[in-house]
Amino acid sequence: MDVTTLYSIGELSRRTGLSVRTIRFYSDSGVVAPTTRSPAGYRLYDLDALLRLELLRTLRELGMDLATIRRVLDRELSMAEVAAAQADAIGVQIRVLQRRRSVLRAVARCGSGPEETTLMHRLTQLSGEERRRLIDDFIDNTFGTTDADPAAVAMVRAATPDLPDDPSSEQVAAWAELAELIGDEDFRARMRRTAGHQAAGRTLDIENEAGEELMDFARRTVSEAMESGIDPLSDKGAAVADDLVHRFAEVLARTPDAGFRDWMAQRFEEAHDPRVDRYWRLVWIVNGWQVVPSLIPVYPWLVQALRRERDA
Repeated sequence: MDVTTLYSIGELSRRTGLSVRTIRFYSDSGVVAPTTRSPAGYRLYDLDALLRLELLRTLRELGMDLATIRRVLDRELSMAEVAAAQADAIGVQIRVLQRRRSVLRAVARCGSGPEETTLMHRLTQLSGEERRRLIDDFIDNTFGTTDADPAAVAMVRAATPDLPDDPSSEQVAAWAELAELIGDEDFRARMRRTAGHQAAGRTLDIENEAGEELMDFARRTVSEAMESGIDPLSDKGAAVADDLVHRFAEVLARTPDAGFRDWMAQRFEEAHDPRVDRYWRLVWIVNGWQVVPSLIPVYPWLVQALRRERDA
């Protein structure tokens, strides 16, 4: 191409795909100044102007603002510096869009109402630091006493929930539920009460009193009921609980009445509160950890079944 060739605005428009109005705007802004003017007063541009316009169009399509582009064209900024900064900015935008998509999918999947949707969106907009602070506040307020079990605190901190940049709809819903759960004072009291047992791995008194054989049978029976999808509040769940109540009463020399059922529920609830176990399951989901069915506690199911008649 002849470097002495001069182009009118119309020719630049045909070559770059930019409108005449846009080129005139860039020209008036001084981003791409005309090389000279024709005898009739029309603007004429040289090859350098054509190349600047082509680069300008490319950078605009990549999302760069005009002020930054002008500094690149004037060689005040290197293309590498601008590209790196722009890539980082686009990365942030992508993460925001991914989370919005996940929230919308969670709303569609769960059938959330307006309030739940607003809460879910607000929680996912928190930065990673803000989410960590939310969990840290929960841990500090829950275990911030002189008699707090260090092992329990370490266990909870080691499994800090961390929402990924591109969460699934299930992870978004789990994070929203988790954030609501840790703000509940009743749940914090339950966590304080049960975390020590879980961290130490101590056996319950009822486990020691019932003996290994009966406990193995009880765990196996409840696990099979859970795997079969039996609701602890259903008639089938009640039948499983009734059988276990009679077996435990026989071994412990007790009467299998309502008082004994309630006593059993209290003993099994000491280390496996349903809401605390729900917390751990939500943490697994948020962190993308595999939920291993064999590791899901069986006692919460049994406690629900034992309390069925009392709560009905």
